[in-house]
Amino acid sequence: MTDTAQPIAMAPVNLKMGAVRLNERHVAAALIFALCAVLVLIIALPLWALLSKSLEDASGRFVGLANFVAYVSTPTLISSLGNSLFVAGTTTVIVIPVAFLYAYALRRSCIPAKGLFYAAAMVPVFAPSLLSGLALIYVFGNQGLLKSWMMGASLYGPIGIIAAEALYSFPHAVLILVTALALSDGRLREAAEAMGTTRWRMFRTITLPGARYGLISATFVVFTLVITDFGIPKVIGGQFSVLATDAYRQVVGQQNFPMGAVVGIILLVPAILAFFVDRLVKRRQSAMLSARAVPYAPKPEPRRDTALLAFVVATTLAIVGPYGIAVWGSFVTYWPYNLGLTLNNYDFAAFDPAGWESYRNSLRLASLTAIIGTALIFSGAYLIEKLKLYPRMRAFAQFLAMLPMAVPGLVLGLGYVFFFNASWNPLGFLYGTLALLVINTIAHFYTVGHITALTSLKQIDGEFEAVSASLKVPFWSTFRRVTAPICLPAILDIGVYVFVNALTTVSAVIFLYGAETKLASIAIVHMDEAGAIASAAGMATVIMLTAIAVKLAHVGLDRLVFGRLQRWRQR
Repeated sequence: MTDTAQPIAMAPVNLKMGAVRLNERHVAAALIFALCAVLVLIIALPLWALLSKSLEDASGRFVGLANFVAYVSTPTLISSLGNSLFVAGTTTVIVIPVAFLYAYALRRSCIPAKGLFYAAAMVPVFAPSLLSGLALIYVFGNQGLLKSWMMGASLYGPIGIIAAEALYSFPHAVLILVTALALSDGRLREAAEAMGTTRWRMFRTITLPGARYGLISATFVVFTLVITDFGIPKVIGGQFSVLATDAYRQVVGQQNFPMGAVVGIILLVPAILAFFVDRLVKRRQSAMLSARAVPYAPKPEPRRDTALLAFVVATTLAIVGPYGIAVWGSFVTYWPYNLGLTLNNYDFAAFDPAGWESYRNSLRLASLTAIIGTALIFSGAYLIEKLKLYPRMRAFAQFLAMLPMAVPGLVLGLGYVFFFNASWNPLGFLYGTLALLVINTIAHFYTVGHITALTSLKQIDGEFEAVSASLKVPFWSTFRRVTAPICLPAILDIGVYVFVNALTTVSAVIFLYGAETKLASIAIVHMDEAGAIASAAGMATVIMLTAIAVKLAHVGLDRLVFGRLQRWRQR
């Protein structure tokens, strides 16, 4: 009796446990499928709509490659392509050596105030790209302080675009190169010095090879940023056409949607090429530090440090100086004839119908994007990284999550125009609303946040999930009680990154705003077009100061969270 009773008593318990695990798998499947569906909706389908539109005529009939043939046959459009390649190539050639030497000074020398110089180099990150163009107008424009330095040349054209793009893209290159130069095995330099190797040879055989992958990544990042940027050519380009302004002109000015789609596809090519080359380079990259490596610590060398300090100071002044002048100019009564200070330029309603409402719209966009986007990005990364179920669906979601990295904001914005504005799309009611701006901005900046989340999640031992599974604890409880608290610093990083970029973006949203949802970055474009440069600089200044304030608050909060995490781990 006893032997037969035991299995009968255990059977209901096993069935119940199996039902729980089966239910958890169903929930996991539903969540991963929902993630794929969301990413398809906000990323893949708009890009498909862009490609489809490029193969249709104005009436919607399929015409194959006829639009591309027409593009190649139009001299003015082809010249824009050449102009874009020239501007992007020249800017890259200028920025990369300067950024490398700047990063080298921060990492491989003993100059003072490294943190201050690094922070100064990051200033353009917190401002719309248009502010660099406006800043140069105040310095070298027709009424600029240093107009004589132009020696009769005009700022409005390739010279101004290249100079402004260099200011805008410089911090992005520095970020990559500082990281590339951070890791170095000090034993290599010690051995080279013991053998009497010259400093120049050590630079060529140790420093450059160790940083080559960072140099390649920075090169493609700068080139892609410049060739796809819309704000700077719009503000300071004059009659010099580039691909980004051509796309805007074709869609907004001429309502020639098929040709606008063609320009978008062409803009997509260098970005995709840069993305795949960067992925290839990273696969071939080997570790710079082994377990036995000794981190390199630079030693004081007065001549080298003095020369690098002079270079860094000059570069910092060249970056911060124009921005400071633009901020000053936003308070000037009438540049350059009446330099008295006034707040009239900040009465935005006198220069743009939306007034301060556009700034409030930008705050709403940035806040909603940070909250919703961070939740989606981190949760999606958790489903992809930590749930070892349905590998094909997770791989598809990972592909979609990485796709925005290769898609410029202007191209994604064009895709949203064609997809959400289509007559057959039931989601067309979203066009021109704040909701669509939020969706577009999340999609635009999804990949960087996704990579940040994955990096944080990979550092968590898989035993947490294994123990939870053995104890029959659902994965969502583990996520809520363990994973999210441990990854809170990364979650904050994602939120601030998304907030700042949503506040400053212009290229992705230039086609999507409505009468009630104009953003501050769009208002800057309109005020500049109306000749109200001081008010445009004022609005850009407000955006920049807001972004910097959020970043400073994030630094303080991050330290607080890190301290609490350390105490939690010790317990």
